[in-house]
Amino acid sequence: MITLAVLDIAGTTVEEGGTVYRVLADVVAEHGPAAPDHELRRWMGADKRAALAALTGDPAATEELHARFVERLNAAYAALPPVPVAGVPQALAQLRSNGVRVALTTGFDHAVTDPLLAAVGWRTGEHLDAVVCAEDVDAGRPSPDMIRRAMRLTGVTDPLSVVTAGDTVLDIQAGHAAGAGLVTGVLSGAQTRAELEREKPAEILESVAGLPALILSYRNGAGGSARPS
Repeated sequence: MITLAVLDIAGTTVEEGGTVYRVLADVVAEHGPAAPDHELRRWMGADKRAALAALTGDPAATEELHARFVERLNAAYAALPPVPVAGVPQALAQLRSNGVRVALTTGFDHAVTDPLLAAVGWRTGEHLDAVVCAEDVDAGRPSPDMIRRAMRLTGVTDPLSVVTAGDTVLDIQAGHAAGAGLVTGVLSGAQTRAELEREKPAEILESVAGLPALILSYRNGAGGSARPS
């Protein structure tokens, strides 16, 4: 029985057009050599401080670079506000009405996350049950720390009752690391089906809009067509 859905934000529940990775690439390139695309893709979904340290090779500059990243990203979001992925607000409402708590996790910190969620009109207690940022835990994805904190905040103790969904390889790896009962990838964001399939999620959905039906199919014993081998 699924009682908690732990969902990524950018590219999974919120559509922001890949702005976060364009800004990240710009900040890295301004500091030194530009990061090749395959390296940027490897850090999609990660704690942005860890990504900046790795991509620049200059951990000592992490806080300065992260402050620049946050300022640039918030300005970009102000110019072109993010919106919920189509069908996701209805899916979140349906999950909660069916007794499934909803927690969002993200590699952003609260300086980005709080205004982003305010812009799309999502409030904890009304639309969500918990929000966990990378700065709230010891390690970001692929560590399971954010998922486990979401479980604690929502009073869920059994990882097998958790479904996770995200648009990156690191989201899937974190779900597996947490021992989640249903680990899913979504195609609404950063990475391709082929990239996600290599991590063996139980299912790959077009978007989180399909999650309530997927959970229902598992409850009825019809799921599992793409379970990991």
